[in-house]
Amino acid sequence: MAPKIAIIGAGPGGCMLARLLLAQSDCSTTIFEAEASINYRSQGGTLDLRANTGLAAIKSAGLWDEFQKYARYDGESLLVTDKNLTTWLRRGGRKTADGKLSPGDAPEIDRTDLRRMLMESLPHDTVRWGYKLSRVEESSSGLLLRFANGEVLDGFDLIVGCDGAFSKTRNLLTSEKPYYAGLGGWTMYIPSASTAAPDLHNFVNRGSVFAYSDGKSLSIQQLSDSSIYVAYYGQHPEDFAQTCGFDAQNDVEAAKAVLRKELHDWSPQLLDAIEKAETGLVWRNLYQLPVGFTWPHRPGITLLGDAAHVMTPFAGIGVNTAFYDAMVLTEQIVAYSSCSSAGEGVSQVQALGRYVEGYEQEMFRHAHAAQRRTEGAKNAMLFTPGAPRTSIETWVLWQAEEQVQAWGRGVAKVVVYVGYWVYKLFV
Repeated sequence: MAPKIAIIGAGPGGCMLARLLLAQSDCSTTIFEAEASINYRSQGGTLDLRANTGLAAIKSAGLWDEFQKYARYDGESLLVTDKNLTTWLRRGGRKTADGKLSPGDAPEIDRTDLRRMLMESLPHDTVRWGYKLSRVEESSSGLLLRFANGEVLDGFDLIVGCDGAFSKTRNLLTSEKPYYAGLGGWTMYIPSASTAAPDLHNFVNRGSVFAYSDGKSLSIQQLSDSSIYVAYYGQHPEDFAQTCGFDAQNDVEAAKAVLRKELHDWSPQLLDAIEKAETGLVWRNLYQLPVGFTWPHRPGITLLGDAAHVMTPFAGIGVNTAFYDAMVLTEQIVAYSSCSSAGEGVSQVQALGRYVEGYEQEMFRHAHAAQRRTEGAKNAMLFTPGAPRTSIETWVLWQAEEQVQAWGRGVAKVVVYVGYWVYKLFV
């Protein structure tokens, strides 16, 4: 009864699914990845893993001790501010973990470290590099995978699309495409920030600074190698990178000139992050699927992570949601594998599909809540005039929703609004 599973994409979600399946079942599991190697491109900055999703998956995968080598509990330090450095939220970091999961736990880990940790936890032949999916096709014997390198593979009981926002796997299930969220911007790095930008390094306090004003955001985050990751997003046309008149992916000085204009009245302490950034310039447009997006169940294929529910980064829960998906899908596949038989006249693909449909229903429930939180946080800070002063309460409540039981949300709302009403009298 052990199914043969193809995972499309070796991102965090795909690797976590493979790790969970290999640790908890006897499935035949292969990841097909378009990139040539693990170091083919930059993986971005840092992220925090939450107790009931990301951290729970790490524990379930048997990677807790390994995770501690990379986790930065001091990275929980957080400052939410505006362009004038008015403090709207502050949270301190911790020295280390105590081994227990509390609702508010959110240690940071570099995306590069997370992917490496997951990859090293897999048998070396689990990932087949250089396999860029062209499409999933129907055939008389079932579904087959057609790759850009010319190979065609079939015989899988389940294909799991973990291939990101513009998933080729998703095309077989729906015609829905992600749409532009109205926000684009640059990410870049300050190498050796402790010596190259000591004042900024101290300001970030080994954690994160998120600044919002005028429909723009500036994120400054400490990485484990002492560099600092800088990300700017603002309201730009989708074709900005093609029409701006310079190479938006490589011309650092031209990008800085645009940012100086966009952020001309922002605090010099925040602008210092732009001035000190030197490497890794990347222009990114932000895309999302509609809140509440679903697809009709089809045996033999499903989606996970960004392929299923890509969202903007403004609630910081994309990877956490993907890890939750991986746990739920693994539970269903393990439950199927423990059954004595598929049933008379029922193929393994169809029998497994009944369990996968159960995964999809739970995944939709959880992912739709995550999409709503993300959309609420994005709109509060980037599409509300006068934010964050006019919308900090809404933003805080969206961010805290997962940690507050439904019965307590009314009380939390009163506390947050009254607290900020008093605070605003003094700032």
